Amino acid sequence: MHTSSLAHMARLVAAYLTEARDLDVLDIGSQDVNGSYRPLFDKQGWRYRGVDMIAGRNVDIVMRNPYELPLASKSVDLVISGQAFEHIDYFWITFLDMVRVLRPNGKIFLIAPSRGHEHRYPVDCWRFYPDGYRALARFGRIELVEVSTDWEANAAEDSAVWGDTVGVFRNPAQGRWSSLGRELTLHALRAWARGGRAG
Repeated sequence: MHTSSLAHMARLVAAYLTEARDLDVLDIGSQDVNGSYRPLFDKQGWRYRGVDMIAGRNVDIVMRNPYELPLASKSVDLVISGQAFEHIDYFWITFLDMVRVLRPNGKIFLIAPSRGHEHRYPVDCWRFYPDGYRALARFGRIELVEVSTDWEANAAEDSAVWGDTVGVFRNPAQGRWSSLGRELTLHALRAWARGGRAG
């Protein structure tokens, strides 16, 4: 994690969660590599769980399948992820699964770089711009509340290197058929991804 990412997440917490009393938070790609978001969510009534592919500091849940969160549908109020999406081969499958576990009106706080040097962990596949987040919102049938990219170089933070793209998504209350369609798509994409790993 870099300092500008931590600052962005702190801003999102202050802007969107000041009224939240009970909050179930899931952090995707939570392993503590130069820092963690956990202290931002250490509040009474808030439950933070970190999820990653391998055990380590700040990892509460180890995933066996990279595209299947081991949580029930509609069980989480907030899903956060910072500096993980560039390291996920098929991030669109992960995003659909993040939406799956969100309760109605739940939110996603997503931070990913728009630039920067290659930093494999174990791979480095992608960079993101606001239009990418707009496409994710359409794909997941979820509302994009805000999106921005750090275009200005700020020497006090490392946003000059990474150019963080920051987005807030909200899961609107949807009918049963919308949720079913999304879950069928997710199931098909997981099967497709498994086939790719086998080959």
